Amino acid sequence: MTNRTRFLFLPLVLLWSSVACGGAQEAPSEPTPPRAQVGQAPPAEAPRPEPEKDRFQEVRGYLRRLVAEKKVAGAVAMVSQEGKVLYLDATGMQDVQAAKPMSTETIFRICSMTKPITSVAVMMLVEEGKIALSDPLSKFIPEFKRVEVATPDPAKQGASKREKARREITVHDLLTHKSGITYGFLADPSMRKVYRDAGISDGLTETKGTIADQAKKLASVPLIHQPGAAWSYGLSTDVLGRVVEVASGKTLEQFFYERMFKPLQMNDTHFHLPAKDEPRLAAVYEPTQDQTIARLPAGPVEKGGAIYSASYPLDPNGKYFSGGAGLVSTVKDYGRFAQMLLNGGELDGAHILKKETVDLMTQNQIADVTLPWQQMGDGFGLGFAVVTEARKDGDLGSVGTFSWSGFYNTYFWVDPQKKLVGIVMTQLHPSDHLHMSDTFRKLTYAALSK
Repeated sequence: MTNRTRFLFLPLVLLWSSVACGGAQEAPSEPTPPRAQVGQAPPAEAPRPEPEKDRFQEVRGYLRRLVAEKKVAGAVAMVSQEGKVLYLDATGMQDVQAAKPMSTETIFRICSMTKPITSVAVMMLVEEGKIALSDPLSKFIPEFKRVEVATPDPAKQGASKREKARREITVHDLLTHKSGITYGFLADPSMRKVYRDAGISDGLTETKGTIADQAKKLASVPLIHQPGAAWSYGLSTDVLGRVVEVASGKTLEQFFYERMFKPLQMNDTHFHLPAKDEPRLAAVYEPTQDQTIARLPAGPVEKGGAIYSASYPLDPNGKYFSGGAGLVSTVKDYGRFAQMLLNGGELDGAHILKKETVDLMTQNQIADVTLPWQQMGDGFGLGFAVVTEARKDGDLGSVGTFSWSGFYNTYFWVDPQKKLVGIVMTQLHPSDHLHMSDTFRKLTYAALSK
């Protein structure tokens, strides 16, 4: 088991592989203008370069080999620099059984790539004075006023006892994953049972109730460490989703739609898919023992302590808006979000954040603790992995590069020094064995150096 699989709730996170998705109702139906084709926005399609000028031939070839070798069903990838799309391509199948080709309009479950969006929502409210990073969580969710921490019991091997938290959890703790809140499937067996017994969802399948209900349940179980004492990946961002609701007076779905998705023209990003868009949702696959892939079975699957399902975007009555993993999106939509961040908080006249806020979010915020994995960066900001020291091989990009990824093998990164955005999406779990995001990133930098 690698550190990467233990701590990432991404395509890299199932514990049996070298291992949060909640459903929701449809966003308000409202006509939106067509996407602008000016400024920093990715165009609808990137013109295919002439073969002799195709710097991204190796990138395209790599993704097509994965499809040909039946390692993935299909993929969509995009690279843009200085606001201009250099590469946008779909390869393979969106649904193998239905013989439906992958398209640049295909919709993907982005799971933990929801977290940066929720983090941006929090910082929008910080700018408005409705939230402060130092605010105690109990200001928004009173049940967190007095929480307990599970500590090893020296009198009983393998057991734990509870002690009072030395201080309250803060908003900053949640943004940096230093709250002590974990995922049940990433916890040790005893804590996993505590989460299950409390009815806490990891968000990997349809979840009944609301994030308000979930937050109260989380307040009733012990933290895995004292607030601020360590970095532990978990449901902190789901809790932040509830903080956004309380501070704004809107549901997380409403806030996202009104304050981000509509202004940024992210028309294909939802907690729950409109019925008309369901045919565009990619099927999910899993690796098989013969080193190919098979479609993920219908209904919840339980492996490695996790329970997950591919059907959460299709839940017509879902009201659980998971700020940690609930969204579906397209490569082009997420490209607009990433470009907004690269631009310092604005895109095509839509002002989402101040530049200084984006700068703060993408600076290392955990210098006082050790990040247990460093495959996407050696630090962590307010919602992103960040690169604070460039590697000799240049693999992770320039200092200041920030990134994140998702459970079903989606990944993005932004390199501000090179003014670069890269995104690749498939629907495969587990996927750590492929190292696909690493290879895609390396090939992208190699292409740009030509």
